[in-house]
Amino acid sequence: MRYIVVFMVGTLALAACKADQSPPPDQAESCGAEALQHLVGQPQAALEDETISAPTRILPPGAMRTMDHRPERLNVDIDDTGTILRLWCG
Repeated sequence: MRYIVVFMVGTLALAACKADQSPPPDQAESCGAEALQHLVGQPQAALEDETISAPTRILPPGAMRTMDHRPERLNVDIDDTGTILRLWCG
């Protein structure tokens, strides 16, 4: 019984230490994705007509992704036909 209590207390302590995964409000849109939402549904080539100063990562279906969060990076999800599905920071 004592081990169960120690395990439960340890689990709760670790859960309380978990850092908030959301970016700070001042960094939430530092890549400019919000201003580019008009590109959703457009072909990937439409990105060439935009002035994008943020580092950009194009993500086709099944692409390998790093899990690092970089609020200044623009991510562009495209489908298998090259149509832009989503633009987001991270």
